Amino acid sequence: MALRPALALRPALALVIAATVLATGCGGSARSTADPAGQPTGTLTVLAAASLTESLGRIGQDFRTVHPRVSVQLSFAGSSTLVAQVTAGAPADVIATASSDTMAPLATAGKLAGPPVVFATNVLEIAVSPGNPAHVAGLADLSRPGVTVAVCAAQVPCGAAAGDAFARAGVAVRPVTYESDVRAVLAKVRLGEVDAGVVYRTDVIAAGSAVAGVVIPSEQNATTEYPAAVLRDAPNPGAARAFVAALTEPAAQALLRTAGFGPP
Repeated sequence: MALRPALALRPALALVIAATVLATGCGGSARSTADPAGQPTGTLTVLAAASLTESLGRIGQDFRTVHPRVSVQLSFAGSSTLVAQVTAGAPADVIATASSDTMAPLATAGKLAGPPVVFATNVLEIAVSPGNPAHVAGLADLSRPGVTVAVCAAQVPCGAAAGDAFARAGVAVRPVTYESDVRAVLAKVRLGEVDAGVVYRTDVIAAGSAVAGVVIPSEQNATTEYPAAVLRDAPNPGAARAFVAALTEPAAQALLRTAGFGPP
């Protein structure tokens, strides 16, 4: 068994942001995209996968430091929910999902989004209560009678990845609940409502001492890519392009590594 306590993020990364507004000194709702010097201005709206909550919160703060005339609004949910929102016409500038497959329908032939840029990767981990009272040592234990398990719904990237991992391990897991995003799975573990949840490594790290993580061997694990794209009808395309570019720059990449993400 590879059981490791979750690592606490530094305070700036420990913010859990459901919808964060990083306001500028010049007001928040202007939609102009550049000042006379060509620097982005106005409001930038980013829709992002729930597993990016802490990391994009900090990256958004750093982006505003570099671009002080931009107000960054972040909204987090399951990737499939975000794609449905964009398809339904929700106004936003950037979308960042937890899998390339989820992004694909938006980017096909540039219909709703520009070319995606992969900026990070992630792997799965089993989250358990501190002390691991159900003695979960790996994926095989998730199929034991009496062990209650939470996973993401199949249409959500973390649910699809969990299905791949179960298939690689040759185990038949019968979850007691399917959640809309990875943070909802983690909440079930934190509240003691299930014995284990299949989440991303980054979620175990972000949870600090509230959970412990059981590492999944690489031959059984599933890796997911995180792409970001500028939406076709972005109200602020200039700021959107700058934000997507910033995700691959060294400062943002260092923050993502600290949070447990892998390189793109």
